[in-house]
Amino acid sequence: MIVTRFAPSPTGFLHLGHAYAAFRAYEAARADGGRFLLRIEDIDRVRCRPEYERTILEDLRWLGIAWEEPVRRQSEHFADYTAALTKLDAAGVIYPCFCTRKDIAAEIARAGIAPSASESMEGVYPGTCRALPEGTRARRIADGEAYALRLDGAKARARCTGVLPFVEHGRGPNGETGIQTARPELSGDIVLARKELPTSYHLAVVVDDALQGVTLVTRGEDLFPATGIQRLLQALLGFAVPDYAHHPLVLDAEGRKFSKRDRGVTLAGLREAGRTATEVWAMVGMPSPLHPPSGASRHLPPQGGKVR
Repeated sequence: MIVTRFAPSPTGFLHLGHAYAAFRAYEAARADGGRFLLRIEDIDRVRCRPEYERTILEDLRWLGIAWEEPVRRQSEHFADYTAALTKLDAAGVIYPCFCTRKDIAAEIARAGIAPSASESMEGVYPGTCRALPEGTRARRIADGEAYALRLDGAKARARCTGVLPFVEHGRGPNGETGIQTARPELSGDIVLARKELPTSYHLAVVVDDALQGVTLVTRGEDLFPATGIQRLLQALLGFAVPDYAHHPLVLDAEGRKFSKRDRGVTLAGLREAGRTATEVWAMVGMPSPLHPPSGASRHLPPQGGKVR
């Protein structure tokens, strides 16, 4: 039985791209007689707000999407992420990093590293703190210095012999399902937690998917590169590996991703403007989930939007 999830962050209002993503997960579960879960990814204590979460629930109900209760909120499960960190620490694959973003940028500049537009600062982290002596680390932590916990990518990969395969739906030469090989080395020594926050996106999503029994992760194709490091964390933590389906993104008339800041394309804004749920589904080229499953169309939606 397929178990899928839709996992928005309450840092703003849902937009048309979110509606498309929610439909893909919901329909995949419904077509299989499976389970659809809603997860609120609210680890960002600064940007996440209760009013955004309330609107997320209202938007989804208005669209005709139903989910299992209870909703999992990441902010209520920090103990789960701490337990995962403890396991990774015992395996010797994490280390404290005291570098600020400014420090990292300066070190990259000194080393002559020129990250491409597709690389993040994480991917080119120069490993400044990787080889610090244990005594130095302990002293700096005891002194109250701010730090992050990074995954030692090389040590982590060394503990996982062989390749890290995963099943990907729809990315084969002819759009078929096939086996992909993860490339966690492209992500470098990513941050897994900080002194004040016991998790990061990558760690939380891996732990949540495992604990919730998610068997199919459906999400935008822009998150495909994240699969490499998440697949590595699954192997290190002994978790089952879900299938993945990275779907096209819904873009505006200029070929840009929709933004939570654009009230004109948020679901709340469209609802307030008098649009119906059926009209919203038509905008993203999807049938209403209130109707029997009919397959996902990728034709050019009305209102100038498009699916890439």
